[in-house]
Order: sequence, then structure tokens, then C-alpha cells
Amino acid sequence: MTETLTTAVTGISAENHDWLRLKAAATALQAFQSQDGSIPDAAHHAEAAARANEIIDALRALTPAFPHDAAYLDAACTDFSRWAQGGFATPDFLSSLLAFQPQEQRRDGLQHLVVFPMYTQNGSSNRLVEAVLVEVIWPEFIAGLEAGDYSNKLFVPIRFVDFTAGYDTNSAVLFPETVAVSKTPTFTWGAIFADREAARFRRVLKAAAEITALELPEGAADMLADQDLTEATFVMWDLIHDRTHMRGDLPFDPFMIKQRMPFFLYSLEELRCDLTAFRESVRIENDDDADPEARRHAKLVQYAIIFDRIFRFAITGSRVRNYDGLGGQLLFAWLHQQRVLHWTDTRLTIDWDEVSTAVIALGASIDDLYWRSIDRPKTAHWLAAYQLISATVTPHPASVWARGPEALPLAGPPRGLTDQVLDDEFPLSMFYEALEKKMRPVIESTAGITGASAL
Repeated sequence: MTETLTTAVTGISAENHDWLRLKAAATALQAFQSQDGSIPDAAHHAEAAARANEIIDALRALTPAFPHDAAYLDAACTDFSRWAQGGFATPDFLSSLLAFQPQEQRRDGLQHLVVFPMYTQNGSSNRLVEAVLVEVIWPEFIAGLEAGDYSNKLFVPIRFVDFTAGYDTNSAVLFPETVAVSKTPTFTWGAIFADREAARFRRVLKAAAEITALELPEGAADMLADQDLTEATFVMWDLIHDRTHMRGDLPFDPFMIKQRMPFFLYSLEELRCDLTAFRESVRIENDDDADPEARRHAKLVQYAIIFDRIFRFAITGSRVRNYDGLGGQLLFAWLHQQRVLHWTDTRLTIDWDEVSTAVIALGASIDDLYWRSIDRPKTAHWLAAYQLISATVTPHPASVWARGPEALPLAGPPRGLTDQVLDDEFPLSMFYEALEKKMRPVIESTAGITGASAL
């Protein structure tokens, strides 16, 4: 359970001397490390040992500022010392990872100092020593939601204070599975940088609204003007989204990363969780007994999901099996074909009185697919999922899947079907091709963005 702290929240700034020493030493170590985190060249070991000792000294000096993380910081010192003494082989920071339990102390403004050999999702693919200084975002209304109908004991929303190079990227998560360990433990937390999510949303929405001549509704305009408001909105969205992966009528293992399936199935799963967050936000907004702050942010969550999905998700990243991109394309096309979103006279408009019904209907169609597929063989589920998407988003003209079951190798193993999915099975529409060209510099500029960055 979440511990309620009675002591004042303390912390350090990004200019703290010992933090800067630690950050510099971690950065220096990165230059010696290989992809698995080891330092194979013995010629660098003396220098690496000196840098590891600097990290240990800095952690010892900083521990009084983080009494809630004292056990973790002590274990981290031991892991760094053991790594150096072992000749900088593939690092094993299992002990310190097990000692770090931020989900037990979710208090607004509480800082954590985190240093591990790890890769960063959508950032660095190498398990380098990364250091990140963060603080928890935990408004009272979020605590109320989590204590009620939206329990999510593993969820830790955070914001950046400072970081090493692996986070000067598009990475917006801090997950324990990224850490270099000798064996995989049971994961007990997952942290999401809501400040980065909010900041890039605001920058992208501002540009997209200008390019498409979209008149923003009042709540969305408020988010453009207020980073803190937007951060809390994304925390609420993430709280509900994250827990949804384990809830509902699920015909498969929700941890789909363990399975090899066509990428469009990942698109539907991520979109299902977002549309569940949308539906629940509509419910909270209309609940007269709900916390007023929760009701206010519930409306903003709806705007955030629509705009982030159609303006950022759809045109971010490569066109190689871009499952989040496809989810954004599907939402846009669905709303357009339901005639609640209009691109007319080179101007984008949305019928806000009707859009929630359309969004919830798309979510219901995915829920129905999942429910029906509990009784279906795997390949039949895949085919039904493809039919759901392709009824709204046009497939590539060269697609084998688009020709129907008769063109697919149904008699063989399922991987044969996956192999037939094109890297860009559902290309961007002409609308999105034009929008992507205009938005590309803005999207690229969001790498490394934080809540302190200017729009």
C-alpha cells in the first residue's frame, strides 16, 4: 500500500554539487560501456573504477536528502562496488532494483534519485549507467481515484528534475525491466514521466491547431497555457490506461510483448486502453458525486486523448510496424467517417457535442472483438481484428492481408500470417501525409522536452 509520509518533502536541485558529480561520473562511464553494460576493454578499468567510486561517494553524500530511499541507495553503492571488483562484466543490479520501491511512497513532490545500468525505452537501446533525478506527481484527486474505483498499486507518475543522456531523448518511462539484472524479478512498479507527456502534447497541439485552423475548446486551450494542469491530466489518463491492460474480456495474455503477433493487434490493445480511459472520464465528468477536481480533469482527459492520438501518435516515429501510429490513424478516420470530425475548406472542426458518443462506440467495437475472440482460434481473432481496422483505415494496395483469408497461408503456423503483414500495412492518408510534412520539425523538437521547456 502507499505509505503516507508525515515529514516535509525535501529534495535537491539540478545544480546540487554532489548530483552534478554523480551525473558527470555516470556520463564518463557510458563512454566505456558496451551494449550489455559491460566494460570489456581492461585498459579502461582503472578509469572506470575511479568513476564508479565517484558515484558511490556522491550517493553517500546525497543519501541524507533521500531518507525514504536510504536502503536503495546503500544497495546501489554495493552493486557499483561489486561491479567494479568483478572486472566490469555484465552488470547485475538486482539487489538495488529490489530495494527501490517508489510505489510505496507516492507523495506529491517527493524526490527520488535513480541510478542504474539500463536502457531507456524510445531512447538508448544500450544498458548504460543512467542517472535521473525525479519527483512524484500525486495530486489529492488522483489519490482519491486510485483509492476508489481505479486502483493501480504499481503506478508512479513522475516529472524530471535532471537526467543523463539516455533521457535526453523521447523516453517518457522509467521501468524496472530496463535495468541490467542477472534474473528477472517480479516487477512491483512502473513510472511514467507525465511532465514530458504533457509538454510535448502542448507543443504539438499548439502547432497542429495553427496548421489545421482548429478552434480549440476552452479546456484544451487552458492546457496550452498551464503545464501543471496538463501534467495532472496525463496522470489521470495514465492511471486508468495502465490498469486497463489487465482488465476486461481478454482473449490473450495482456503482456503481448511476449508474443509474436501482427503489429496491428498491439494497436488495438493500446487504443482499447486509451478509449477505456476516455469512457471512464466521461462517466466521472457526469458524476455529480465525484470530486470536483476529478470531474474537471476528466473533461481534459477526453481532449488529451483525442488530440494526442490524432495529432502526435499518428505521425510520430517510422512507418515500420508503428502500432501507436496506426491507433491514431484509426481514431481520426473513425471520427471522420462518423461525421463528427470534418476537414472542409482546409479547416479542421469537431462536433464536440457528439464526439464522445463516437469515441465510445469505437471502444465498444474493440471490446466486442475481444469478447467474441475468447471463443475464437488465434488466427480467427487476427482476421477479425484486421477486418475491424481495414473497414475504417485503408490498407496498402499491395497488402496480402487485404485480399482476404484465401490469400493467406492459413494452413501453416501463425508466424506465416505475421510474415505477410507489411511494415506499413496501413499507410498514412493524404491528409496525414501533408500534415506530417508540416509537423515534422515540431515532432522532432520534442526529444528531451520537460515541463520546464518553453512551448
